[in-house]
Amino acid sequence: MLKLLSLLAILPYLCHSLPATTPDLTPGRTALDNFPLIDGHNDLPYNLYSKLKNQISKFAFDSDLSNDTVFGFQACKSCFTDLERAKKGKLGGQFWVAYVDCNPSNYSTIVSRSFEQVDVIQRLIKKFSDRMQFVTTADGILDAFKNKKIASLIGLEGGHSIDNKMALLRQFYDAGVRYMTLTHTCNLPWADASPVDDSNNSPEVNLTKFGEKIVLEMNRLGMLVDLSHVSHNVMSRALDVSKAPVIFSHSSAFTVHNHHRNVQDDVLEKVKLNQGVVMVNFYTAFVGNDNATIDDVIKHINHIVDKAGIDCVGIGSDYDGVSSVPKGLEDVSKYPDLFDKLKEQNPERWTIANLEKLAGKNLYRVFKSVEAVRDQLATSMPDESLIPDEDLAENTASVGVLPTFISIVISAIILKL
Repeated sequence: MLKLLSLLAILPYLCHSLPATTPDLTPGRTALDNFPLIDGHNDLPYNLYSKLKNQISKFAFDSDLSNDTVFGFQACKSCFTDLERAKKGKLGGQFWVAYVDCNPSNYSTIVSRSFEQVDVIQRLIKKFSDRMQFVTTADGILDAFKNKKIASLIGLEGGHSIDNKMALLRQFYDAGVRYMTLTHTCNLPWADASPVDDSNNSPEVNLTKFGEKIVLEMNRLGMLVDLSHVSHNVMSRALDVSKAPVIFSHSSAFTVHNHHRNVQDDVLEKVKLNQGVVMVNFYTAFVGNDNATIDDVIKHINHIVDKAGIDCVGIGSDYDGVSSVPKGLEDVSKYPDLFDKLKEQNPERWTIANLEKLAGKNLYRVFKSVEAVRDQLATSMPDESLIPDEDLAENTASVGVLPTFISIVISAIILKL
């Protein structure tokens, strides 16, 4: 009894002498100093077309454009980007997007305008080469980091830009394009866009055999397969077909916010097996509603981690491609605030090491894996397949089909004359 009383007497002193657990107060933004952010999707090139007709000789991209009369907040609801704010945001890599509207009325100029958008991206990088570096490989991203420049890559948004032709896919790759989003908002003869998931009347071709060949040819080239914008069924089938990890360059979590542009849980589980990456979009309509905040974006990030794992999440803001963004993520200078808040809310999950994965290590790993598959397929010949007539006949409302249908009708009329 005396021994027990003696132990109780000294217990407070023993406890006091034990080292206290020191909370890790390192801010989350530190991860962006270790591995700068790689953003999967920025539509600045479309704004260069719509506002300047791609004439960028006087474009002051190296200035803070917040109050610019053309690209400032008051003048442009979809303008969030310049190099000064990108520096504050610790942006280290960016996929700049070549995008042309998939409206069938524009069909005759889609391909040429898509190449023009690739050209303006290349010229923008060259003009500001003291701050930007053109990159076409995974290791090129790291080289740009070493040079303290923004690793600048090209993404092609929408398979309508290749006009159902393997040859054009290869030409875009040769021009420096390193991902292609299989569709935009229009259905293609070989793949459905996400709006079909909200409509009972839309024809569904899912991913056709020719569409599967497009995916495999992208694997052979070493081009990232981007499944943002495609239908749920196309997402699922493309994941089954692809020999390499895929990306979602700018999509969020369907379970958090029910929108056809977001990724459903069964697909997230396939992404985990595929070891791809879902890069979370900041558009308020996709992450919540008009009152969305940075916390809504965090919910999407965490849900993707819950379902696919910490190795399968990234950031694809969609800056300059949307008209509203969440409070707290008003422009490209705000990325560090997101990383700080993630760590503050859940320091056990969001260690600095895991934040580095979110920042871009996951995307870098996927890119390296895509290149490894390309190297394994190096002896494979280019796919010379032509789109089957039955694919064109399935859906005369698809991009690339309507002009063909009209030409057939005109030819028939001429033959009768």
